[in-house]
Amino acid sequence: MRIDKHPILEFAREKKITIYYEGQPVTAYEGESITAALHAAGITTLSESFRFHRPRGLYCAIGKCASCIMEVDGVPNMRTCIIPVKEGMRVKPQSKSVVSPESFTGYPEFKETPTVETDFAVVGGGPAGLSAALYAARYGIKPLIIEENFLLGGQLIKQTHKFFGSRSHYAGVRGIDIAGILIKDARKKEIETWTSSSVIGYYPGNILGVERQGKYVRVKAKTILIATGASEKMVPFIGNDLPGVYGAGAIQTLMNVYGITPGKKVLMVGAGNIGAIVAYQLLQAGVEVAAVIEGLPRIGAYLVHSAKIKRLGVPIYTSHTISRVFGSSRVEGAEVVEVDKQWQPIAGTEKKFDCDTVGLAVGLSPSIEILSQAGARQTYIPELGGYINPHNENMETSLPGVFIAGDISGIEEASSAMMEGRIAGLSAAEKVSGGSPELIEEREKNRLELKELREGPFGEKIRIGNQKLEEEARKNGLQ
Repeated sequence: MRIDKHPILEFAREKKITIYYEGQPVTAYEGESITAALHAAGITTLSESFRFHRPRGLYCAIGKCASCIMEVDGVPNMRTCIIPVKEGMRVKPQSKSVVSPESFTGYPEFKETPTVETDFAVVGGGPAGLSAALYAARYGIKPLIIEENFLLGGQLIKQTHKFFGSRSHYAGVRGIDIAGILIKDARKKEIETWTSSSVIGYYPGNILGVERQGKYVRVKAKTILIATGASEKMVPFIGNDLPGVYGAGAIQTLMNVYGITPGKKVLMVGAGNIGAIVAYQLLQAGVEVAAVIEGLPRIGAYLVHSAKIKRLGVPIYTSHTISRVFGSSRVEGAEVVEVDKQWQPIAGTEKKFDCDTVGLAVGLSPSIEILSQAGARQTYIPELGGYINPHNENMETSLPGVFIAGDISGIEEASSAMMEGRIAGLSAAEKVSGGSPELIEEREKNRLELKELREGPFGEKIRIGNQKLEEEARKNGLQ
């Protein structure tokens, strides 16, 4: 299931090592996640449901769901999609673990909890977080990036398509290369970065509780950016919990980050930009795409993306949704059905597809959990993905000194996330050290570029959502 040849990517696999799944040796490579190594070995069932013992497999691949939790070296509840492999590591399904409170030592240490102080704590090392840290650092601010994955770059590290926009938006540059640029710049600036570190709480006074390397650390920050991105949505259908049903982002992670195919034949659900792009990337990796289906009566993807897969013979069915998948231990086939204008299935229109994988590109939900726990105001705006936190033009929330940027402020493209990150980083720098004419000018420039980026027919939904957001911000005194 490993990809050896790819038209764009080269997979520089590091040192070969051995891990053990239920006592059996599995070949892995340093630098890949546990789930990636297991998938390469054909192991796609990672756990079982607690009550009915139904098989569970990888779904999001970014640590935001519980589908991949396993016991690792005796410690249960480990999110194996964001844990790197190590020589001799022992892994087994969660349902087969028997751990007593006396024997379990996996909790963070709370004794003699250290406190780390920083000018600017950036929670999330994706395009928004990296951009914010870099722009804040331009004005003498010392950021600290806290990222729960062991890899930096967020969604960029899996995006092989070239970006649109202007030169400042990295037009014509692939997402994977943009990630490399941002990470390299952060290293040049000597920006402190904690990977494999999870923020597990916010406390008054801009204090974050962080689990890092098995220990609990307090981070007291003058300013904070929450750039935690978003999580994959799910749609209801029979068998949607079977291994072989993946979020579109998980498919990209397996293929484009680790060079591992999710299956041999895929049915994609969702014909927006993500669905069309992932379908094309599957074809590039040598995976057959049975079809792309879309519940709306029209294709939502840009023509440049949808035309590619059509030219390669992939059918796109609009006004169709998935109704069920077949299989007992993993996906063995799928059924789709046509829907009417009220999204009700039309009897007699069922179509069956031979496939072993279903990819869901049905939208994202902003990951606002930290801000919700902190008591930041929130509102529901469907055009922006669901519940989000109102903020002012500086990206500051109802919590003084706490900013947001990226998908957590509304689901958009990575280009918008980087622009918002720049604005938030500059605003944090202003709050810490006071504004300068150069800082104000640079922030205004990025605001104008972000506005221009959202112009045009494809930005209409975002503009509507942001108009609602501005109204909520005014109501909450954030303008």
